Amino acid sequence: MNEARATIARAGVDLAKQVIQVHAVDAAGRLVLVRTFRREQFFAWCERLPVGCLVAMEACSSAHHWARKLCALGLDARLIAANFVTPYRMEGRGGKNDAADAAAICEAASRPSMRFVPIKTCEQQGVMSLHRVREGLKEERTACINQIRGVLTEFGLVFGKSPKVLRAVLADVIEDASNELSPTARLVIQRAFEHWRELDEHMRWCDRQVGQHVRSNPAAQRAAKVIGIGELCASGLTAGVGDFKQFKSGHQFGAWLGIVPRQHSSGGAIRLGRITKRGDDYLRTLLIQGAKSAVMTADKRDDPNSRWLAQLTARIGWQKACIAMANKNARILWAVMTRENGFDPNHVSVKPRTKQSVQQIPPTVPVA
Repeated sequence: MNEARATIARAGVDLAKQVIQVHAVDAAGRLVLVRTFRREQFFAWCERLPVGCLVAMEACSSAHHWARKLCALGLDARLIAANFVTPYRMEGRGGKNDAADAAAICEAASRPSMRFVPIKTCEQQGVMSLHRVREGLKEERTACINQIRGVLTEFGLVFGKSPKVLRAVLADVIEDASNELSPTARLVIQRAFEHWRELDEHMRWCDRQVGQHVRSNPAAQRAAKVIGIGELCASGLTAGVGDFKQFKSGHQFGAWLGIVPRQHSSGGAIRLGRITKRGDDYLRTLLIQGAKSAVMTADKRDDPNSRWLAQLTARIGWQKACIAMANKNARILWAVMTRENGFDPNHVSVKPRTKQSVQQIPPTVPVA
């Protein structure tokens, strides 16, 4: 067993809550081990692997935790997105099981062109958990408001769509004895109203924590100064992305967020469609929501981006302009974070010279 473990060069791991499936091969790709471990057995087995051994896992729940522990052992832990693993499952979609998934992960990790998910730190995951809880509270608050509206509608009480309108009249509606609300319905609405206010307080606490994270993080402070990226977006992006230098360009960062158009091109004919919507839905939503605020207030500013945005909105409409602004903000954010410079709203980018344009310059003119 020890000799077999010493020959392991790459291992694919399918994670679960209680059991972990391992598929290990040697440097030549020959099968060495197929085994199911309990959680405590798996870590003990990894401790005896050779230093530098590649251990690949799907980027799923607890994957970042395991990756950090394996990296501390000197192993080369890597995470792969699930949609990149599926094509390497030999049994296809109809043969999905733990052993087949582990074998597919092991095979996918051997591809030279495979793209891996960066391992998040404990601090990053802590901030992202704050954002996830805030999103859950927001959804719960919306559901609570809709429940109150539904109960009131059954008694002929209909109010405006804005939560502010409903909040302003709800206390009077509960106390008004002239309406058709029964005693039980009043108690239900009173309890739901208290729950609504409690959720609002939880949301305010989350917002305060987000603001504290931005104020204590220099990278988040730089991001928050970009037009269309507030504190919430800056906190989410810096925690969700981590090192922006993992992307080669702003275009690659935008593609990772899913705000670039789909392509169906062939034979030199370029056909672009809607945005891909790949990557993290939450981060993309933050960018687009921030872009909407920038579009709605573009006519109140006089910087180059705002003038461009106002002209674009008049030409193609505000919805497409919001997506274009979100893509532009992603590229700006990548430049700000990788160069570690503050955001300058009056900066005008210069398109880099191509090789052909440089060759056309007379020899007497020095090329910078």
